[in-house]
Amino acid sequence: MGTQLEIPPSIFEKIVNAKVAAAMTGAGVSAESGVPTFRGENGLWRNRRPEELASMEGFLDDPRLVWDWYDWRRTTIAEINPNDGHYALAEMETVYDEFTLITQNVDGLHALAGSRDPVEMHGNIWHTRCMKEGTIMENREAPLKRIPPLCPNCNTMVRPHIIWFGEELDTDVLKRAGEAARSSEVFFVVGTSSVVQPAASLAGLAQRNNSLVVEVNLERTPITDSVDLFLQGPSGVVLPDLLRMICRARGFDV
Repeated sequence: MGTQLEIPPSIFEKIVNAKVAAAMTGAGVSAESGVPTFRGENGLWRNRRPEELASMEGFLDDPRLVWDWYDWRRTTIAEINPNDGHYALAEMETVYDEFTLITQNVDGLHALAGSRDPVEMHGNIWHTRCMKEGTIMENREAPLKRIPPLCPNCNTMVRPHIIWFGEELDTDVLKRAGEAARSSEVFFVVGTSSVVQPAASLAGLAQRNNSLVVEVNLERTPITDSVDLFLQGPSGVVLPDLLRMICRARGFDV
């Protein structure tokens, strides 16, 4: 059980009465579950340049190295569970008439927590894509039985279904994320540094379309001064508290 959040009544009323909401999450949400981040002394890059491990050039140069790295990441993530922040976001689908979850994370923890159809902007580490056919398939082997893995249909090497450096985001994914931001009455920005584009622009897009923007983060970010409400703290504490407050105000069971 967390603590009661301090929210101005006029803002809380909008959060409670909204029918359409969306949320965008970043690495901070997964870090609370123990998923390693890329930055800092314990970051994931393992003393290698990012381009060696997360680019098409690096992959074509040494696919085994890249897949070894992704196999290590997958095996690490396989032992990690969603936290209370993940579950609170999944529960928000039952609170609002329409709720879209957008995430920059690739670990699949939102779906594991019950989010039905998350918009995964940067892909999913549990999906592979055939280098020949472009077919996207789920692969939950951890560790992988074969490195690099092959397409079961044509025996061609597959790559991680992840957006790498130098690659553009999927146009359908971008469209869904943009539409969710534009149509939202409340837009939650959770556990993200708000510096990686184009995800970082979604809060501004929502705000320009008269959405109430609520930021939840351990620290202030470049957008903190412009949002309508900044709730400082871990998402695994703040979001369940906020969800309880919304449910009580709406007369739902908590």
